[in-house]
Amino acid sequence: MLRERTVNMIVLLLLLVVPAYALITDEPFTITLATRAVILALAGVGLNLALGQGGLVSFGHAAFFGMGGYAMGILASHAQNYTPILESPFLIEGTNSMPVIWLVAIIASALLALLIGALSLRTSGVYFIMVTLAFGQMFYYFTISWPAYGGEDGLSIYVRNQFPGLNTLDPIQFYGICFVLLCAVLFLVDRLNKSPFGLALNGAHQNEERARTVGINVYRLRLVAFVISGAITGLAGALFADLNRFVSPTMFSWHISGEIMIFIILGGVGRLFGPVVGAALYILLEHFLGGLSEYWFIYLGAILLGVVLFAKGGIIGKLAKREIGHGK
Repeated sequence: MLRERTVNMIVLLLLLVVPAYALITDEPFTITLATRAVILALAGVGLNLALGQGGLVSFGHAAFFGMGGYAMGILASHAQNYTPILESPFLIEGTNSMPVIWLVAIIASALLALLIGALSLRTSGVYFIMVTLAFGQMFYYFTISWPAYGGEDGLSIYVRNQFPGLNTLDPIQFYGICFVLLCAVLFLVDRLNKSPFGLALNGAHQNEERARTVGINVYRLRLVAFVISGAITGLAGALFADLNRFVSPTMFSWHISGEIMIFIILGGVGRLFGPVVGAALYILLEHFLGGLSEYWFIYLGAILLGVVLFAKGGIIGKLAKREIGHGK
């Protein structure tokens, strides 16, 4: 446990040192890459709560990622066009305030997770995977056929949203916002994992029948975890859309769900900082190998295979030399 904490602290330190070095050497693109890694790590932390602690293999988390992105896009587009979202029966206007957009993204994603979770958690195994995947694809095709917000072409936001007291167009300041949010969510998830709720969730993962025997409502427990997981992923989606100043149906694509799961597997399923390491490695591979060949996913697949075969606890587990057992 002590060694894993040391690894976690080193990862946090690198997340501070790399952007700081890029700022000193005037390399804003490196800061943007770090920002992307932090945002995707945030999405991974959300899924890891459901997957690592609850054992819920969801291929539909792109639905929450996209919901957060479209929450940002819709609010910001109406604000920049000075048109209300709704006029009757009551007035709803757009906004370019980041805190308000985050709140809307979190609530919208949590409500969507409640709906999807309430239905999908009545199944298990491969059926759960397919139901969550189906919901994500439903929203993907819906947004493609939604011309009011760009349809298949997506929706561009010309000015980044605002945060009180900061210049969000400055790459290092926007990175700071994303980094603080990641740290806050990591702290929240860490406290949840160590709370009676987290222990019960992990217990239900290891032995569902025994959890039911001692009086735990496994369905309700997993539903709450799924909703929290979706809300975190939705926040990441809003930040990702703000980073790119663009939102499109691809945010709902199953490829996004797959990528988020890859982050977790690379870093370590159930590890607090597993998604952070996985997302950072993914961005590094995409940047360096993607410049060498358009088939860089072959190398990613080889690395992923190596991690699965020879580092079952992920990179974090390998460095900490400790595996997390579920149901063993």
